[in-house]
Amino acid sequence: MALQSSGVAFRRILSHFPEEVSLAFAYGSGVYRQAGPNSDQKNAMLDFVFTVDDPVAWHSKNLKKNWSHYSFLKLLGPKMIFSVQNNYGAGVYYNPLILCDGRLVKYGVISTSTLIEDLLGWNNLYIAGRLQKPVKIVAMNEDATLRSALDKNLRSAVTAAFLMLPESFSEEELFMEIAGLSYAGDFRMVVGEEKAKVLNIVKPNVAHFRELYGDILQEDPQIDKSPEGQFTQLMTLPKTLQQQINRIMDPPGKNRDVEETLLQVAHDPDCGDVVRLGLSAIVRPSSIRQSAKGILTAEKSANQITGAERPALPPPSSSPSPAAISRGRCGMRSQQGGAWECGWSLPPAWSPLPTCRLRPSVAAPVASPQLNAHELNTKDDPLLQKSRREDLRHCPPLWSWPPLEPPKCPPGAWNADQTHCLAGRALASA
Repeated sequence: MALQSSGVAFRRILSHFPEEVSLAFAYGSGVYRQAGPNSDQKNAMLDFVFTVDDPVAWHSKNLKKNWSHYSFLKLLGPKMIFSVQNNYGAGVYYNPLILCDGRLVKYGVISTSTLIEDLLGWNNLYIAGRLQKPVKIVAMNEDATLRSALDKNLRSAVTAAFLMLPESFSEEELFMEIAGLSYAGDFRMVVGEEKAKVLNIVKPNVAHFRELYGDILQEDPQIDKSPEGQFTQLMTLPKTLQQQINRIMDPPGKNRDVEETLLQVAHDPDCGDVVRLGLSAIVRPSSIRQSAKGILTAEKSANQITGAERPALPPPSSSPSPAAISRGRCGMRSQQGGAWECGWSLPPAWSPLPTCRLRPSVAAPVASPQLNAHELNTKDDPLLQKSRREDLRHCPPLWSWPPLEPPKCPPGAWNADQTHCLAGRALASA
């Protein structure tokens, strides 16, 4: 069943990002309820994918709107971000743990051409695999090529599932086979994800799978397990899966063409197992590479809040604390031992709290040891200047660089709001 997250709420989140998307969809447990021990998903993270025609231009605009969403790669510019996106993993760049409109969000960016290639050829079966399960389409343009590729992806999923199923099967078993295509060989199913994940996805959402695949199944409701029928189905599989089957079945030195190998597999009683091995050969490397890429793209705390989402500063604690200081020197006090940073962090309760430290990705001030939030050096690079303004907007004005020991504030020297030490400017490292 679908969770009570309206299309209006999804479009409101989408409005925080550049408009130039050919397809935007939400997926996962934050959109469709899943069974299992973690089925209480009222506050589950919302997963989005944005498909864009020009990734460099899109990232450039998104950096201006949402600079803080990115890891240190933002300092290398949109072209480098696109290079990491396109040349490593499954062709998608994720920014995780973003707080937007009161919800925790993860969004991926993929080029339209890369998505179409994956939908038609199953090069990675990564985003194509997500689109084989029910998703919530938030925005979509009139790109006929993309729409055709989306339909072909669903038809290929049905064909592959038919090849792996016995002659007799239930509707739920069919949908479980389809939902499991993109998990075949996925190392996360062993080291991270629940092993019963596929069942947990399908069981509460049979009606949504039925809606997604109903028309295709009505066109071809029968499964043909004859060698001829299986050969016909094998010949319609996506190109990358055919090539992987050929690689698995072709003995060394034979160099048979794909059609000859598929004819042999069609007569093999273990045809379904061979198809499953071919799927694993696609999914395993792409899932490993994409997860490894996440180390680069997710190098930050869960600290990003979009634009107007930054709440007001909560009141400081009753006494100054060295934990109030991280990088640079800031007169802000800590609350209950938690360190303030300049930016935003999400404590275990997932409620946003402002923090007061200069993020490592931002270059050090160069004008003087003291930096006031309202006295930025205009000679700096514009992007760094903008970043500093964003970082310091909600922080107390007193900063120092390089990092020093926390300043001690004499009794009675705190300002009226108790946000910074009035004697701090005269303190070097008292």
